[in-house]
Amino acid sequence: MIQPIYLYGSEVLRKVAAPADLTDKAGLDTLVKDLWDTLDHSEGCGLAAPQIGVSLRVAIVNGDVMEDVYPYLKGFRRTFINPEVIEESAQQCEYNEGCLSIPGLYADVRRPESVTVTYYDENLERKTESFDKFAARMIQHEFSHLDGELFTDLVAPIRRKMLAKKLQGIAHGKVSTAYKAKIK
Repeated sequence: MIQPIYLYGSEVLRKVAAPADLTDKAGLDTLVKDLWDTLDHSEGCGLAAPQIGVSLRVAIVNGDVMEDVYPYLKGFRRTFINPEVIEESAQQCEYNEGCLSIPGLYADVRRPESVTVTYYDENLERKTESFDKFAARMIQHEFSHLDGELFTDLVAPIRRKMLAKKLQGIAHGKVSTAYKAKIK
C-alpha cells in the first residue's frame, strides 16, 4: 500500500530506528511491500522505513530509476533488513544528493566511495555484499535515515546555514510534492 512520505520536521526522521523483528515475517513482508509501493509512486531511488513513519531498520534501493545516467544500475534492486556497514573505503567522493523527505533541496555530500554491508534480504537470508559508485551512495543515504540522520546534516556548515530557511519552510508545510507526504 502506498504510504505518505514523512517530511523534514517529522520526529520519526530523527530517531535511531530499532532492529526489525526477524520472527515477524508477515509484518516485514507488509512493510517491505509498502516501501516498494511507496517508492514506485515517488520520484526517488531509495526509501527507508522511518520515511513512511516506521522506526525500524529496513531500507530499499532501486537503481533502475538511475540507469539512464548509470547504466550499470539496471536491475539493481535491494531490500536491506537490519543492515550493518562492516567496512567502508578511506577514499571518499562527493555527490549532489536529494531526498524524498526534503523535497526540492540538493547539496553536495561527501561519503565513502565504497562499502561492505551485512543484511537480511526480503527472504530473511543473511548476505554480505560490497558496493561502490552510485550504488554505495544510495545505500549509505538510506542507512543514514536508519540512524536518524539526514543528508543535510552532512553538508558543510556554511551550506547548512544557507539551507536553514528552506528546511524550516518544509517543516512548516510550505512545500509541494508529486507524492503523498506528511509532517508529524
